[in-house]
Amino acid sequence: MTLKLTELQQPGYERLVLAEDADARLRALICIHSTALGPAAGGCRMWAYGSDAEAIRDVTRLARGMTYKNAMADLGLGGGKSVIIGDARRDKTPAMMRAFGRAVQALEGRYYTAEDVGISPEDMAYAAEETRFAVGLAGGDHGSGDPSPWTAEGVFRCLKVGAAHVWGSDDLTGRRVLVQGLGHVGLSLAEKLHDAGASLIVTDINQAALEDARTRLGAQVIAPDQVFAQQMDIFAPCALGAVLNAETVPQLTARLVCGAANNQLATPDMAQALQARGIAYLPDYVVNAGGIISVASEIHRRGEAYRRGRLDGIAGRVAEMLRRADAEGQTTTGIADAMVERMLSEAKAA
Repeated sequence: MTLKLTELQQPGYERLVLAEDADARLRALICIHSTALGPAAGGCRMWAYGSDAEAIRDVTRLARGMTYKNAMADLGLGGGKSVIIGDARRDKTPAMMRAFGRAVQALEGRYYTAEDVGISPEDMAYAAEETRFAVGLAGGDHGSGDPSPWTAEGVFRCLKVGAAHVWGSDDLTGRRVLVQGLGHVGLSLAEKLHDAGASLIVTDINQAALEDARTRLGAQVIAPDQVFAQQMDIFAPCALGAVLNAETVPQLTARLVCGAANNQLATPDMAQALQARGIAYLPDYVVNAGGIISVASEIHRRGEAYRRGRLDGIAGRVAEMLRRADAEGQTTTGIADAMVERMLSEAKAA
């Protein structure tokens, strides 16, 4: 074993660790943003980053987002994230995942890892051979399995809350909903929307997923660069982040944005830009918490009732944020951020 851990300095974060194992061809970053509310928890993403700086930007941003997500979902967990640098389709091996598990174990329970982009429950099982802090497992007494369906269920529940706020009814029959990204979460969300009677528009770079959505769900398929040229009622971004920016927000025809993608706003001021256009934005770190709720049930050794109760909780918080945003003239992100910052402040004081 040739695992090497290097501590990197990152102001405002508790730890940032570079994990390397030459024999297993592992190069990974593990970031702990905050443990004020409990041990950090957040998924492991595998991505072919163009540089270490790009990977650090991603893992730190995602780790901070997990602090806010876990706080708003009332999970008794802090925020962390990890990324493995490489092409998941070409570079990933069981030996690499075991080496990653050893890196997680070396943090002695300050960080729990699980699946994210490019990592499957099977991959996490290899990591779990080397650490008891790998979750999202398919087996065992408390195994929660693939968190994607729970993420989709949480987004769907929050989307219906948003629809009721915008149109006075959560009935989605005939609503034109554009789902951007048909990975595990996006496709599951599209299925729920189809069952609810929505008129689906979908896009992805995966042609097989698009054809499946076209034939099975009756979805209209569009090219990725045509998203903001579409007439839609609801926009559900379920791919990578920063999709709402100074170029795209002025083009958006939706009246509601609710999706699973992390960090949808390219810059914080996009929340004000959406509000100025009368578009209700549901903060991503609140609505996409279903996956980490499922993982938390495994960490805390709880069952399905725990997961469903926490999903009800985030839907209730979305309704509260929308009411307060209207009453106080603030953005929903401003309301949500203030709620989390108060929780963190009180936890640190205690």
